[in-house]
Amino acid sequence: EVQLQASGGGLVQTGGSLRLSCEASGFTFDDKVVSRFRQAPGKEREGISCISDRFASTYYADSVKGRFTISRDNSRKTVYLQMNNLKPEDTAVYYCSDAKYWGQGTLVTVSS
Repeated sequence: EVQLQASGGGLVQTGGSLRLSCEASGFTFDDKVVSRFRQAPGKEREGISCISDRFASTYYADSVKGRFTISRDNSRKTVYLQMNNLKPEDTAVYYCSDAKYWGQGTLVTVSS
């Protein structure tokens, strides 16, 4: 079965940290660019980060630059998103995608 399994969300206080994981199964992963998106209540989905395939080049939206770090472990077919110094405005459902498949989303809630 082809899927992207997201995990790692939860409730954290302002300034806290979380690490999200996105594990692929059922398809070749290491040649894929993987992106992370989020959608806050009442807002449009926002692309926040992506990581390339072989050389692991990265991109960050201004809203998360300097606080979030994306990385990948191709041996585990997993992309990680380390989120530090979290703010209430980071509250959202976080998704991962390789442009063809989407993970189910994981909720991150940051309390003030």
